[in-house]
Parts: sequence; structure tokens; C-alpha cells
Amino acid sequence: MSVKIRPLGDRVIVEPNDDEEMTFAGGQLVLPDTAKEKPQQGTVVSVGPDVEVKNEDGVVVGPQVGDLVIFAKYAGTTFKTRDGKELLILKVDDILGVIES
Repeated sequence: MSVKIRPLGDRVIVEPNDDEEMTFAGGQLVLPDTAKEKPQQGTVVSVGPDVEVKNEDGVVVGPQVGDLVIFAKYAGTTFKTRDGKELLILKVDDILGVIES
């Protein structure tokens, strides 16, 4: 069963991207979770009603669902859904930028 989460106010729900695994000549180096750096990039899953940031021309410049974003290293609250997916709830101010391709 898929759970839908609706953030309140100026909150954004982000699915953090997994860190890339380090490799060496003999194969993969697997680090325990306690030694890994927290991810600082993720994909926006949902945005609260107060997140829509517009510029002077009325164009939305804030994060939108599907955007790849960079966020502050120790920002937000991490939680796991029933299906084991790890998500992060952030304030929109904790998002430092949107990565455009």
C-alpha cells in the first residue's frame, strides 16, 4: 500500500539520493552506515502549500515536485515509510538550490 504524505506550511518532502559507492581495483568498498556521509542531494516528492516561491514576474522559482535539489547537510527530519523508503522533511529555507540539467 502506497502512503501519500502531504507536508504542511513551508515544508518539502525529499527522497535523498544514495551516496555513490567507493570502488577500488579489487571491487567495492562498503562502508557501515555510521561512517557514511549524509546525502545532500535529493528529489522533491511533495511540497507544502506555502512553498510556491515566485519572482517579480510571477514565475515559480521555488522547488517543485520532481526537482533535484541540494540541501543543508544536517537539515530536516528523516523518517521511513511503511515500505522502508527513507524520506526527509525539510523547511524550504534548508534547500540551497535546484540542480538544472
